Amino acid sequence: YVVVDEAQNIKNDAAKQTQAIKKLNARHKIALTGTPVENRLSELWSIMEFLNPGYLGSGTDFRKNFAIPIERYRDSNRAESLKRLVQPFVLRRLKTDKTIIADLPDKMEMKVFCNLTQEQASLYEAVVQEMLAKIEESEGIERKGLVLSTLLKLKQVCNHPTQFVADGSALPGRSGKLARLEEMLEEALEEGDKALIFTQFAEMGTLLRQHLQETLGREVFFLHGGTPKKQRDIMVQRFQEDRRGAPLFILSLKAGGVGLNLTAANHVFHFDRWWNPAVENQATDRAFRIGQKKNVQVHKFVCIGTLEERIDQMIEQKKELAESIVGSGENWLTEMSTAQLKELFALSREAVGE
Repeated sequence: YVVVDEAQNIKNDAAKQTQAIKKLNARHKIALTGTPVENRLSELWSIMEFLNPGYLGSGTDFRKNFAIPIERYRDSNRAESLKRLVQPFVLRRLKTDKTIIADLPDKMEMKVFCNLTQEQASLYEAVVQEMLAKIEESEGIERKGLVLSTLLKLKQVCNHPTQFVADGSALPGRSGKLARLEEMLEEALEEGDKALIFTQFAEMGTLLRQHLQETLGREVFFLHGGTPKKQRDIMVQRFQEDRRGAPLFILSLKAGGVGLNLTAANHVFHFDRWWNPAVENQATDRAFRIGQKKNVQVHKFVCIGTLEERIDQMIEQKKELAESIVGSGENWLTEMSTAQLKELFALSREAVGE
């Protein structure tokens, strides 16, 4: 037997790690993963190539027959064909299935709609005007890069002006999201609850930690890609075991989204959105897993009237396809026409709070 846990780590067929694992000989091979597809269907192909070499054809054949039709053209017939091919080899187990785990509490997911401040709205408009002018004049790889850069900048503006400008200025009163987060965390702390706060930006995590410690008067942990393993293990142990210890744990999505057991928390906040349901669910599952004794409340922050709300709506529409076999990264957004991007980035009147 060869059993590969966290099998999404062999999703890149060209990686040395993947190549080494595929050289292991065994009559029986098992791959365990919560996210067989995070961004591209080629990841599913790579895992299947480990399990049953050649079953889904070569990488080139797979791209032509499945990846391009499904990812680029949303071909539901091809998606259904692929699902039929892989289903005999997939044993899917959901934690929400009471026959699998009888005593796991409920998970309640909710959107938290936030307004922008006047300052955020001004910055947002300036970024849109500047970047659309550049996108209109570019093409190919350069255009894709500019679209992704625009997404990044607008996400930063929606989080906080200080993150976008990177000038170290004061945080209070300048971000609708931050004000809402403070209110909700105060309520959770009054109930004696603990919370995880996910952000994809390490710099935002640093700002949040300092600000929340000052305003809430409680110790706050922050785990990011540069956190040494020994320090990470101490933080996790203290968060899990110490009732009087830090009740709030900020995690960078990529560093803290997998492999951690943080069931002491029963609130999960996605401060900014990674527009990929598989990655967000993996992060939520740090708290919603075996050992959790309370119902878990998942709060997904969305700035109303901005690209955050529109992309959230688009993902909801695509979720059926995504949940069958497809993961949604951000690259599909780079294929949009300039007219579609204008509509996507436009700031609606309801975006700004009173």
